[in-house]
Amino acid sequence: MIQFIDEAGVKVIAGKGGDGCVSFRHEKYVPFGGPSGGDGGKGGNVVFVADSNINSLLDFRYKKIYKADRGENGRGKDQHGKYGQDIVVPLPVGTIIKNSDSDEIIYDLKEKGEKYIVVKGGKGGKGNARFATSTNQAPREFEEGIEGQEKNLKLELKLLADIGIVGFPNAGKSTLISRISAAKPKIADYPFTTLIPNLGVVSYAEHKTFVVADIPGLIEGAHTGAGLGINFLKHIERTTILLYMIDISPMEDKDPVAQFDVLKNELNKFSPDLLEKPALIALNKIDTLGQDDQKEIADQFKEKGYSVHLISAYVGTGLKELVTELGAIYEKIKSEEE
Repeated sequence: MIQFIDEAGVKVIAGKGGDGCVSFRHEKYVPFGGPSGGDGGKGGNVVFVADSNINSLLDFRYKKIYKADRGENGRGKDQHGKYGQDIVVPLPVGTIIKNSDSDEIIYDLKEKGEKYIVVKGGKGGKGNARFATSTNQAPREFEEGIEGQEKNLKLELKLLADIGIVGFPNAGKSTLISRISAAKPKIADYPFTTLIPNLGVVSYAEHKTFVVADIPGLIEGAHTGAGLGINFLKHIERTTILLYMIDISPMEDKDPVAQFDVLKNELNKFSPDLLEKPALIALNKIDTLGQDDQKEIADQFKEKGYSVHLISAYVGTGLKELVTELGAIYEKIKSEEE
């Protein structure tokens, strides 16, 4: 799976305008030809475009400067220089463009195919033909082209996943995403194995898929920056559905309901709107408990009004039913939006 990078710094430089030309007519039988210097062409723009085929900012690790072509200089015979060619830079849908110095949001590429001119090319300079007057019919003045705009930017990508899996470190989120999608996240038995969000495409019906995000583990105090902090809470904002992943194994110190309450509290402190999203609960590691204990824990969550799934991400138990219900909720939300 492609490593998911959600922040990148880039420099964008628009093209300089071409210089105006100093030239005079030299046609036969025109002994005192007037000025004929054309204007310089405008410099190229740098254009960002939202491309649905890209899902990370990985490329910007290797290329950090994007520069458009300069405009051509003007020529004789009143010929203007060609405009510099724009440079079009594809970005993932959902990329937020910020001023790297002030952190101010410049633009948000929300829609597929959306374009934004981030820096504009400089204006071309005037040729000497523009300076002719009744008293100065052989001007040698001209203008140089103007420099293009230049900016240092910060690109930020909030995950465009449909479903966000939220849970404590080691709740089994990475194992789940590896079982229900083709993603292969790093999995190990220690906290914070997932240091970057993992994306997986899950098929829930024939020719129907949703994107699931394995959000790195939260801990109490995450909204203040504890653990992996607010860097990853922001990824949850654009998901459509939340899946709370609760570890119910006897090895887990925290009571399952207490785990859930802390997770909800962290989301609420970061953004109360997160609690308004449709949500399911997956009680994981049922292979470590007897059926009576499983039912007792599940009933506590059902009393809170949630749809509850008893699963073992490791063994594979209950995953088909979980994916089917997630798909049904996702389908319903999509149809309501249309």
